[in-house]
Amino acid sequence: MPDRNRAAAPSAVRQFGGRAVRLAAVVLAIGVAGVDQLAKAWARTLTAPVEIAPFLNLHLSFNRGVTFGLLSADGEAGRWLLVALTGAVAAAVLVAAWRTRRLAPALALGAVAGGALGNIADRIRLGAVTDFIDLHLAGRHWPTFNLADSAIVIGLALVLFDASRRSAQTEAPPSTPGERRPRP
Repeated sequence: MPDRNRAAAPSAVRQFGGRAVRLAAVVLAIGVAGVDQLAKAWARTLTAPVEIAPFLNLHLSFNRGVTFGLLSADGEAGRWLLVALTGAVAAAVLVAAWRTRRLAPALALGAVAGGALGNIADRIRLGAVTDFIDLHLAGRHWPTFNLADSAIVIGLALVLFDASRRSAQTEAPPSTPGERRPRP
């Protein structure tokens, strides 16, 4: 008589693992958005730029557009259009994070979603995104950004790195006959 518990164990482990991965992605998204909002609230108390290092200042500014001030959304219609578009992107990213069973891409997507949610919260409450991180070198300044922007960029970089690594693993033939490649 077959032992049904043994056959069910791998499925139960996979199912729990999937839930844990989903939970980790959602918790990271909420955490990123929360830390971003706390940092922005503190930044809004700045009354003058603060030099942290020769290449880094904290300088309060507000961005009515999307990334680095592109597509400036002056007026209420533009503001709410950006909220809707960013919300749709955040929802799609969360769905992708929810569907994956692998921790690395789930966390990367969670960071992207959390960053998007942090910026959406600003746009809804303030009509613009609070930026305060000012990187510069030799008198040239990168557009001012915030922690949410950083989470989005880092998360996207990790998604691309993971995708390229997985692509290389599936395309590379084994180096010797009979050698098995690691499973992605």
